[in-house]
Amino acid sequence: MVQRQVPNPAELLELMKFKKPELNGRKRRLDAALTIDDLRLIAKRRTPKAAFDYTDGAAEGELSLTRARQAFQDVEFHPGILRPAPDVDTTVDILGGPSALPFGIAPTGFTRLMQTEGEIAGAGAAAAAGIPFTLSTLGTTSIEGVREATLREPEAKTPGRDWFQLYVMRDREISYELTRRAAAAGFDTLQFTVDTPVAGARLRDKRNGFSIPPQLTLGTIINAIPRPWWWVDFLTTPKLEFASLSTTGGTVGELLDAAMDPTISYDDLAVIRDIWPGRIVIKGVQNIEDSVRLRDAGVDGIVLSNHGGRQLDRAPIPFHLLPEVRRAVGDDFTVMIDTGIMNGADIVAAVALGADFTLIGRAYLYGLMAGGRQGVDRTIAILRTEIERTMRLLGVSSLAELEPSHVTQLTRLVPVSRAAAEARAH
Repeated sequence: MVQRQVPNPAELLELMKFKKPELNGRKRRLDAALTIDDLRLIAKRRTPKAAFDYTDGAAEGELSLTRARQAFQDVEFHPGILRPAPDVDTTVDILGGPSALPFGIAPTGFTRLMQTEGEIAGAGAAAAAGIPFTLSTLGTTSIEGVREATLREPEAKTPGRDWFQLYVMRDREISYELTRRAAAAGFDTLQFTVDTPVAGARLRDKRNGFSIPPQLTLGTIINAIPRPWWWVDFLTTPKLEFASLSTTGGTVGELLDAAMDPTISYDDLAVIRDIWPGRIVIKGVQNIEDSVRLRDAGVDGIVLSNHGGRQLDRAPIPFHLLPEVRRAVGDDFTVMIDTGIMNGADIVAAVALGADFTLIGRAYLYGLMAGGRQGVDRTIAILRTEIERTMRLLGVSSLAELEPSHVTQLTRLVPVSRAAAEARAH
């Protein structure tokens, strides 16, 4: 028989310690976010639909984005046993400099639309975490403003690194001047973007009647009623514009159109390489042949990317391309990857299959929308925890120990072989 007794109040107090309530609403909701998906839900609640969908959406049927995320979910890990990894080293040398984690912040356009701290929050959080931050040509903070935010970040333990993403615009002199400004400001790497000859069809934006800059309609006003904080921030902070392009003239729409140019070629790459003194990587590579050709052309690296699914829908899945590209270009060429990363385990899987580095876009923006700078810090903290935990569970102490044998890419989409396709056609 179980012996029963009158409850002892002192023992109950020992077992039931009440958590001190957190009075700061922002900190409370960010502390409750345990995953990037949690941050996304907070962001969706706090951001008007048109601005949230601009971030969350992709092109046409959004198949490229869905497939990219599914590819990471379709990973099977193979842990080693009896291999203690009490401490893990997540540092990596990338493009001539250090990063405390195997990911950096990807370039995102019109960032202050999502939350008014915009690129300043991203650059500061990246510097504090010891990872690179990438500014877009279509950023809403100037080249010089981002660099200043990086250098003055009080939490940074090492000099912060800034990268610049370049669109080669129809007026080439604009792009040349941006390249010179980024170099003069101290940016160390240029991401030459090649996957935007024309703008993708982002249907959520069309259905929302969304425009840049945002225009008030009855629908946007109704949607904004439960989100007054967003509009207060938007209306009481500096004008939303493409900050690095503000001196070039033209409306926002004209600048967007000018940023998409179907005529860019290897000749443009050669000109930019002559102007740019630092490392240069090509962003938007989507097949093996181009990867090899770019390696042979002497660039410093590539980013396997379909632009977050925002350009060509049904484009190749970067994570699926990765192992074949790594085999084709060899071990000494820098290969990075983006699109679909929502968990630190995704990053570990990418490194195991040959990625030197990864870039996060939406994951960073979900944090920004959820809580400004603190939200970006939370994004980085979540991914860091997931990376470290995954490495420990795999039994590896450093990124260098990750190997293809740690990962199997489970297959849902099986390509029809070329021979079978030709036979079917006849």
